Parts: sequence; C-alpha cells; structure tokens
Amino acid sequence: MSRSLENLEQFAIDVILERRGGFRAAILRSFLYLLSLVYERLVQVRLFLYRKRVLRERALGCLVISIGNLTVGGTGKTPIVEKFARALQKGGRHVAILSRGYKSVPRPSKRSLLAKLRGDNPDPPRIVSDGKSLLLDSLTAGDEPYMLAHNLKNVAVLVDKDRVKSGLFAIEKMNADTLLLDDGLQYLHLKHRLDIVLVDRQAPFGNEFLLPRGTLREPPRNLRRASYIFITKSTGASNEQLIKRVRRYNRTAEIIECAHKPLHLQNVVTGEIAPLEKLHGTFIGSLCAIAAPDSFEDGLRKLGARIEIAKRYIDHHRYTEAELQSFISRCIRRDLEMVVTTEKDAVRFPWLIKTEVPIFFLRVEIEIVSGHETWEHCVARICKPQPMLTPERFFA
Repeated sequence: MSRSLENLEQFAIDVILERRGGFRAAILRSFLYLLSLVYERLVQVRLFLYRKRVLRERALGCLVISIGNLTVGGTGKTPIVEKFARALQKGGRHVAILSRGYKSVPRPSKRSLLAKLRGDNPDPPRIVSDGKSLLLDSLTAGDEPYMLAHNLKNVAVLVDKDRVKSGLFAIEKMNADTLLLDDGLQYLHLKHRLDIVLVDRQAPFGNEFLLPRGTLREPPRNLRRASYIFITKSTGASNEQLIKRVRRYNRTAEIIECAHKPLHLQNVVTGEIAPLEKLHGTFIGSLCAIAAPDSFEDGLRKLGARIEIAKRYIDHHRYTEAELQSFISRCIRRDLEMVVTTEKDAVRFPWLIKTEVPIFFLRVEIEIVSGHETWEHCVARICKPQPMLTPERFFA
C-alpha cells in the first residue's frame, strides 16, 4: 500500500514539474492550475482572518521563533534549525524545538473514542528528546526531529500537530524559555516573535505555481512576513538578481546568505568518521530520498566522487532491508568502494549489523557566506532582548 502511494506521489511530482509530457499530463496540469487559484484565495483569506483577529493566535509568554519557507521542502531547513538551536543554547536560552513530525507514525492512543470527540484529556506531545537522551526512534519521531534530537544536547525536541499544546508542555515541564517552530511559517495559531524564512538559491520560488499545480505553499508576496531571510545553498556566486526580487516583496528584512558545508563522512554501521578526501577519485553509489537529490549528488561530485550508480526515492521514504541489500548487490557487481547517503536518509535505514560495501552519510553544517554581523545581531536579539521601559522611565 505504501509503495503504491509513493508511486502516486512520484507521478504527481513528475506532472507538476513537467517531467511528464503528453495530452493527459497537460490536461491534469490545467486542472491543477485551476485548483491552485482556489488554494491561493483560501491562503489569503486565512491570513486576513488572523490579521483581523477573527481567528486568534495564542501567546505562550515566551520567545517563539518560526523557521520555515514558502515552498514544499528542499530548502535545507533542518541544518538551519540545528544552527539556531546551538547558538541560542550557547547564548543561555533554554531551547525546545517543536515539530509536527511529518510522516512519523504516532503511538496508539489510549483515549476512548468519546474522549477524542469531546477533546477531553488530550494525549501529551511525543518527547523525542528531553535534552539529555533520545526517547523515541525515527519512525515514531519522524526523520527530521530524530536527527535534530540526536545531534543536539541540552535541547528538547517535541512532536505534535498541535504546537500550542507542545509549546505549553515544553514551558511547564521542561522550563523552556525559547521555542523554535520547525517548519512554522504557516502555523499561525501560535504567535511568532520572529519569522525566519528560507529561500533556496537554486529554486527560490519552486516552479512559480502554488499547490497543487506547483510547489509554493504561499505566493511570493507573502515573503513580507519575514523578519530575516536566509538564502540557502549559496555557492559564492552573486545573488544580486535574487536579492532584487526578494526586495520587491520585503524591503526591511535582513538577508543572510549561507551554504551547506560538508564536514566529514560517517559510517552508518560503525560510526567511524572519515575525511572528505576519501571521496576524491572514488567510485561510489549514491542513495537518497530527499526533496532535492540533484543538490546532494552535485555536492558529491564537487568533492571529487565518481558516481557510478545513483538511486533516488520519494522524499521521506523509509528504506527496507531488501531495498538496501539490492542496491548494495548492484554496487558489488560494479566493484564500487562505498555507498554515500545523506544524514536524513541514514536515520530511516533499518538496523544494520554489517554491509559488504561500507555505507557512509555526509555530515553537513550551515556556513554563513554573507551577513555575519546580521547573524550575530539576530542571535543577540533573541538571547538578550531589550528590556521594556517602565512607565516612570518612559515619561521622565
């Protein structure tokens, strides 16, 4: 069943991104375009209702920073969330990351059907990490929350679709004073202090169409809600034209340019760390299930790898042992030296004891390319907010 759904999802992506030609695909794209016009109106009406306070946002009494994007996936959001969490925790904040746990499998609820209908005694959020230890696996947590929890110490990670509920839990039970909303731009029910919006340099606004015809969740003009804009996957080349377009929608937000910097390779089975030089001139197999596989494979080639076999799955695909064994067998027949995958893919692998061809994941971190002072100011603004003047001082 899951395989059929993945095939259907891949078909839809191919149609949307115009990888499929023919009359039927063209008709489907036209139909999806009409739906996208309806979707856009609904998005704007929802924003209007929150702006006019017909729909109310909740304030939890602590700093809430949203990190999100206008498009569906592929902007490199998880390493940005990790970078923010590290910086804020180092700056003295008690940080909790709130995620919806996309494509995670929740534990069975013990509540009765009647209690669910009434909304009585809601289930607590899933605690991926309490800041000290990992408490869930990647299937129950979701790949991105699990990865964040694995890499971050002294940072709590919680998963729940209701992030007001998980935010209250983090404040009351874990003494959090700063909440990071992972993929939170569209989550308006919780009041944001800052909106960090990511724009992928390689595909800033997807294919320029809104869902379901395209990959945009909101029209580009909604970039005006951003407090800070991160241009991700920068290469060192000029982003002048992209920045000009961004300024059409938002003239005041600070802009920071950043890149995904490879750090090292790490063996999925043994945990062994190997230098990036190991890739130079090496014949490898590339394996990934992410939204932007081209970016990953191009990065491997820039590091000198010779990709002989590249296998791609739909984003967030959960691997089976049979799939991995089949790919490893292909690599053995081609006499390849290693398999390289992403860190996000590695957490979705089944438990492996030993593989005939070593499997490494590429560990990356965010590097600020331009806007270092803006980044430092952003962190300082969150860690050391300016105190409010008392009425006596204000009128003195």
